[in-house]
Amino acid sequence: QVQVVESGGGLVQPGGSLRLSCAASGTGIYTYNMRWYRQTPGKQREWVAGIFTSGPANYTDSVKGRFTISRNDAWNTTYLQMTDLRTEDTGVYSCRASRAGHDFWGRGTQVTVSS
Repeated sequence: QVQVVESGGGLVQPGGSLRLSCAASGTGIYTYNMRWYRQTPGKQREWVAGIFTSGPANYTDSVKGRFTISRNDAWNTTYLQMTDLRTEDTGVYSCRASRAGHDFWGRGTQVTVSS
């Protein structure tokens, strides 16, 4: 069983930055693929970024060049560094750990971008 807990959300002005953290507990976390999603009001949850056990990270087009996903397997933590935030980045950001068809989700952390 894997538990996932997100943190780091908050209120930030447009153009500002935030770093989200996703702490996963369990065995073999380093073998899991990690992804960030967000859900904005009135819209379906969308995938934002992914970092895998091998290969490059991927991003949805709207965040390329502004968001960076990284992982520290020694700490079982995945990060999402967000810069140049826009109002449309507002939403609940959730982390997903997946391996071999098993998915574990956190409850999310709220990010609000507003002046």
